[in-house]
Amino acid sequence: VIGVDVADARNYWKIGALNDGIFPLVANDPQIQELFEATRKKGNFYATFDEYAYACADVIVIDINLDVQKVSKQDGSLDGFDVDLMNFRAAIEIIGRNCKQDALILVETTVPPGTCEKVVKPILEREFDKRDLSHTGFFLGHSYERVMPGPDYVDSIRNYPRVYSGIDQRSADKVEFFLRSIINTSTCELTRLSGTNATEMAKVLENSYRAMNISFAVEWSRFAEEANVDLYSIVNAIRVRPTHSNLMYPGLGVGGYCLTKDPLMASWARQAFFGSESPLKMSVNSVSINDQMPRLALERIAQVFGSLEGKRVAILGVSYRGDVGDTRYTPVERLVRGIIHTTKNIVLHDPFVSFWEEMECEVESDLDLVLSEPSDLIILSAAHSVYKKDIVNLLIDSPSSFLFDTVGLLDEGQIEVLREKHQISVLGRGDI
Repeated sequence: VIGVDVADARNYWKIGALNDGIFPLVANDPQIQELFEATRKKGNFYATFDEYAYACADVIVIDINLDVQKVSKQDGSLDGFDVDLMNFRAAIEIIGRNCKQDALILVETTVPPGTCEKVVKPILEREFDKRDLSHTGFFLGHSYERVMPGPDYVDSIRNYPRVYSGIDQRSADKVEFFLRSIINTSTCELTRLSGTNATEMAKVLENSYRAMNISFAVEWSRFAEEANVDLYSIVNAIRVRPTHSNLMYPGLGVGGYCLTKDPLMASWARQAFFGSESPLKMSVNSVSINDQMPRLALERIAQVFGSLEGKRVAILGVSYRGDVGDTRYTPVERLVRGIIHTTKNIVLHDPFVSFWEEMECEVESDLDLVLSEPSDLIILSAAHSVYKKDIVNLLIDSPSSFLFDTVGLLDEGQIEVLREKHQISVLGRGDI
């Protein structure tokens, strides 16, 4: 296995670290380090930036960042967006210039529906023409990831159902053969769809549904606060119905690499690739609602706490999701940027993040140290297990403060205990 990445300042050090036996990311799934150590002993993995690697490969798996460029209004709502395929196209061209005949090119990148058919396949054919190779000399398929960051990361790759397709029958057969070599098909299914347009759409529909579910809870959390009711207890009461068991809790909005952009990618594809004059309005609006949630949290702080000017604020959790060290598009970033407009006296804590790349700042890892210092406001902004486990004991012994739970991490019993010493407000609860 050869891992290939771009030789820029952001990635170059990771290539060297991997080859030196140092895993470059913080992960709380013990299987990752175990597998990495096993790979080192076997000597069957090498990282590089050399595009010649593609000429050696029987299978080329494509996982390239493909971002959506958002334009936001002052209130955080979405004002416009675009998808730039330039780097993605350039990468496909490099593969087409170097890959050998009969290679399987498997796209796992989340792409706008239509990309394999309308972008990848024509580029590969054009590059094969330049090399006097037949268009039937490659296999092209799509199978999107369903990776779940966190303690079950590896299992979410090997022991979770996968959806796949090929640009034609023979490509689909190749994809299936490859997936069966790495996926535990004795416990999970492989589902073949009719073509790459279908699997590409499945991915963005899957994530758009979840993003919309979250934005739905975001909108109703505001209503619950206005009506002075506890939305968490309401959701629990509704969830007993099997048809409503996946109703989401309130929160700080979505983060991470997928839910923040995939609905927009689908809408863009509908117009750019398939000629529709209409966007996917509900999907686009779900992203806009989620993007505004940090601003609404700031308004809630102003309502229940007052001005932050001259105050010390402790932020507990900068990752977009509990028990992961991923800060990509975390809603906490917008929250922090809003806070530092008022006060620079802010301390950040996260057990999984030591340096916040997007904010270019260090993050404290010692929770005892953070909570031993008097803070006027403590914000719970990520549902890490360590907070759920230790926060009550630590706060009972810490100086009195105002505690704002933005992720519904505290249960009613913990709130009752903590209110003996601290003021508490929970996003989505009306009992302010």
